[in-house]
Amino acid sequence: MKTQIKQILQAVERGEMTSEEALLKLKIAPYEDLGFAKVDYHRHVRQGMPEVIYGAGKTAEQIIGIVDSMQRNGQENILVTRLSEDKAAVMRDAAPSGSDAETAGSAHAHFKYYDEARIGAYGCPPAPDGIGRIVVATGGTSDIPVAEEAAVTAEFFGNEVVRLYDVGVAGLHRLLAHKEEIMTASVIIAIAGMEGALASVIGGLADCPVIAVPTSVGYGAAFEGLSALLSMLNSCASGVSVVNIDNGFGAGYMASMINHMEAKT
Repeated sequence: MKTQIKQILQAVERGEMTSEEALLKLKIAPYEDLGFAKVDYHRHVRQGMPEVIYGAGKTAEQIIGIVDSMQRNGQENILVTRLSEDKAAVMRDAAPSGSDAETAGSAHAHFKYYDEARIGAYGCPPAPDGIGRIVVATGGTSDIPVAEEAAVTAEFFGNEVVRLYDVGVAGLHRLLAHKEEIMTASVIIAIAGMEGALASVIGGLADCPVIAVPTSVGYGAAFEGLSALLSMLNSCASGVSVVNIDNGFGAGYMASMINHMEAKT
């Protein structure tokens, strides 16, 4: 994945941008202090992907203020995670429509809310350009909200995602019916609550990195996901890494980074 700074330098090399124009782009302030938030404009330059807004704990007005700041500084595609339906409704009403939308530009104006994933997205996600496909698998139907957070995040950052839901170890034949998808994936996200065994099983079948996501699904002794977390951390399958409980976003983000790796010489 080419970073923004590489693209600027290549544009200068091709004669499409003057050195003065490039200098101006690189001199843009790295962040803006809004009082309640410091918006990081150089995240994309440093990490290859722009800053993502964590919606929980912020008011709809604060989120809108951050989005406005990002859009004014050229970021068209913006992701807002852990966004409640009531905040999403306020943000949808605040988005320009009609002639205002045409003035703002279609990417800036477009807002979509994924209720199951609790994600709000501005702009138009790019076409998939990763090195392969990301498989998102869940142990049960109850894990789907976390899985959708992972899947929508990965799709938003330009990845082809295959969903395999309710393929847990209580009926192993359901998972084995998808061996081709598992064995041809470039990254797999294994999401499960209860005892969290799905990650180990997939890790023993796949030749790609497996990102395990424990969920807070389970009865009392599951301790709101702690049991699955410890099981996944103690997986006997090589190549399995673990993110925090219910952290679908973190898994989707990491999977996208892996799926866009390029050789560094």
